[in-house]
Amino acid sequence: MGWIGFIAGRIVWRSLKKRGSPPPVLSILGIAVGVLALTVIISVMNGFQQGFIESILEISSYYVRLTPAPEASGPEASASEAGALIEKIRALPSVRSAVPFRELQVLLRGGYGQQAALIRGLRGTAVEEDPGMAGKLVFEEGSFDLEAEDSILLGTELAARLRLELGDRVELISVGGSGALADGAELPEESVFTLRGIFRSGFYEYDLGWGFINFDQAGRLEGEDYVLGIKLTDRWQDKKAAATVAALVPAGTEIKTWRDFNRAFFGALRTEKLFMFVLVGLIFIVVGLNIYQAQRRVVLERREEIGLLRAVGAGEKAVRLVFVWDGFIIGLAGAGSGMILGLLVSYHIAAFFTLLESAVNGVLSLFQRGGDFAVFSPAVFYIKEIEARVIPREVLLIFLFGLCSALGAAWFASGRVSRIRPAEVLRYE
Repeated sequence: MGWIGFIAGRIVWRSLKKRGSPPPVLSILGIAVGVLALTVIISVMNGFQQGFIESILEISSYYVRLTPAPEASGPEASASEAGALIEKIRALPSVRSAVPFRELQVLLRGGYGQQAALIRGLRGTAVEEDPGMAGKLVFEEGSFDLEAEDSILLGTELAARLRLELGDRVELISVGGSGALADGAELPEESVFTLRGIFRSGFYEYDLGWGFINFDQAGRLEGEDYVLGIKLTDRWQDKKAAATVAALVPAGTEIKTWRDFNRAFFGALRTEKLFMFVLVGLIFIVVGLNIYQAQRRVVLERREEIGLLRAVGAGEKAVRLVFVWDGFIIGLAGAGSGMILGLLVSYHIAAFFTLLESAVNGVLSLFQRGGDFAVFSPAVFYIKEIEARVIPREVLLIFLFGLCSALGAAWFASGRVSRIRPAEVLRYE
């Protein structure tokens, strides 16, 4: 294997130095560009997708949702028993947090117009109990203040739609209640709340249609039933955690995992990512064809050298491995340099896009006054910052794509070695 690698290295080196023979350079650049592009694109896509998924899991669906049977959550159920159950679930090693909540569909009236919304009732200590949710809710005005029973927190888009400011009064009409409280008293048609905070979650649907009120007040409006939202240290262990929790709760308790919620949305994100992999991966097919043609040319140009190697005892497989090693060196150089550049750009994605936008706006300023080009314009995309997330196994897969495209092309191109007969090549030498 030593002489095979040595000869392969000499072939690549001489091809790089030879004037008028650019295929090795083009092959290395092609693989590098493909790996670079795919690494950056997938990292940016991961940033967007993971941001959306985390917003959904941390704010809305939780990893596991536990809905007690009506007799276990109604007014006849002991508050101490419910509290003991929650503490028992929180003590599980796989559980990160467990927060009880109530949800109701409502119609909100503000300073201008009205808007349907989903309101979640939480305890005032929910921020301390669930740091993950607290990290996703960025308050542009006010704070997470639900201690007062008339407090309400709204998303930025919802508050803007209703033209509300901090401290304004909000009328809430429940549209999902039973019409009467458990003690037989009639539900009021309207409840008035005071806006204590305006938050941004980074997910447009939540900022436009979500709000929070006091847990007890939600119980008076919607009934005493509640849902327990459970978050895990590892969301992929949801089925195992659900089975563990099921052994602790009374019969009739409904248990669902995050896979049961937003199934279509998560499936669409997975399909989008797969097709992006395929489309950008077509670069490797083009580069592979380029390497295949270049290697065929090298085989034809070096027929005499191949004949000499065969004549002094090198087997057909060994000579073929010379050209496979040639492809390996090209693939390793291209995929390695592309991966390094891709990771560099991905970890400094904000600076990269700023530089790109400055360059484009600089060119535009030559033809018109100023420039307002933005890759992800806030007028089109509901984002405040660009985030890229690098998943090591995906970067390794992209690297292997680039390397294997060169190896496969070199293997097929070297098949012509078997047709070369040393006696015919060296007859007139």
